[in-house]
Amino acid sequence: MDITLQAQELHYLTLSQRQYSHEQESMQNPNHHHQQHQITTSQTLESIDPSASGKWAEKLLKECAKAISEKDSAFFCKATESGERCYKTLISVAEKSHSFESARKVILKFQEVSPWTTFGHVASNGAILEAMDGEAKLHIIDISSTYCTQWPTLLEALATRNDDTPHLRLTVVVTAGTGGSVMKEIGQRMEKFARLMGVPFEFNVVSGFSRLGELKEEDFGVRDDEAVAVNCIGALRKVSVIERSPFIRMLHHLRPKVVTVVEEEADFTSNLDEFMACSEECLRFYSIFFEMLEESFVPTSNERLMLERESSRSILSVLACEGEGGGECERREKGSQWCERLTGDFSPMSFNDDGVDDVKALLRRYRAGWALLPAQGTDATGLYLTWKDEPVVWASAWKPS
Repeated sequence: MDITLQAQELHYLTLSQRQYSHEQESMQNPNHHHQQHQITTSQTLESIDPSASGKWAEKLLKECAKAISEKDSAFFCKATESGERCYKTLISVAEKSHSFESARKVILKFQEVSPWTTFGHVASNGAILEAMDGEAKLHIIDISSTYCTQWPTLLEALATRNDDTPHLRLTVVVTAGTGGSVMKEIGQRMEKFARLMGVPFEFNVVSGFSRLGELKEEDFGVRDDEAVAVNCIGALRKVSVIERSPFIRMLHHLRPKVVTVVEEEADFTSNLDEFMACSEECLRFYSIFFEMLEESFVPTSNERLMLERESSRSILSVLACEGEGGGECERREKGSQWCERLTGDFSPMSFNDDGVDDVKALLRRYRAGWALLPAQGTDATGLYLTWKDEPVVWASAWKPS
């Protein structure tokens, strides 16, 4: 992985510097060289061999973070000056090699081996179906980057409803960078599947803006005779920190029957001005994510490599791109923090037993290590997906206050 390779290179340079200093000392004191040769050799082997020293990369990255956090140092200036430029270069390269087919393969393979994304799909669909029960005209506003992989199962559920099959209007939000031809192909596939299921269906795309914070209520064309659901999977973290409160108020003005929110459980926001704390949280979260990828994919998997590359770009954007929470940086927040933001405009909705059972059935399809954890305490609501007892994804449902 890119970040590991960079750490190894930095570790090698640090090691070489220590060896150079030792050689200089040995030239001045030959006897000292003979006394210390055996110790230096064992220390060198321990430093190079990860199995000998444990998590050497993690320790090294923490030392780098400490150095960078000294903002008057040349190291910090170098890192921050080049960070944003490097990030934009990586994004540009990724977009040139991006295609719908490659993205689709990665998404589907990831869903096959891990519930990291499907957990949110199943939980959100359950909440939407419950809130929309009995409604004749549904309008789902999808603010996510899942390429509509969430919706075939919901269409199947609508087709088997006891009452008349409702009319579904699906509006997908697309920011700059996602090709129009891609969404056109997705729309055609969705329309074909809806016809197969016998569900009256309409597909719309909202585009032409660079940031989610630019969205306005009138962009969605909400009609008086339809019940609205807003689906936010990994969406709120893409809204700049300074625009999050106005964005949530905009969602409230849509008068939805339900808003589903799914976010990864990490805090890159409260420690925005504390580089060391932010880097440690980043290291904690992505260590869990990379361990999960390692155990879920075969070592030669191209899909795993693409997910790791995407994560390395996210790490760079969080740690090396400056600003007050704006720009393209995805500043994640934990479930309890999102609850605090949402409360006021919205009230939490609980997941019914059928929805919880569907999530549990989903997790049984995957390898051991995954579990469902209901939120506990007064500062959070919803459900957590855990990997080896660590909460990694949070799902919740809300209604206007």
